[in-house]
Amino acid sequence: MIGEVNAMQEGKTYRDLFTMLREEPAAKAYFENLPAPVRQQMSTRAFRVNSFESMRDYADNLTRGDG
Repeated sequence: MIGEVNAMQEGKTYRDLFTMLREEPAAKAYFENLPAPVRQQMSTRAFRVNSFESMRDYADNLTRGDG
């Protein structure tokens, strides 16, 4: 999984969060391990998430309360 995550971090982008989750098992695994409120908030703004890096950054912001 680390190799898959590293490949995603190299700048591959997707149409939105749901496309990325469908196409990248490592991204789906990361998403599924986030707290439920973070997953819910992220899902309501799926268009803002188009890469693994943007998902990780958004999750960090939400868990800090900056979302």
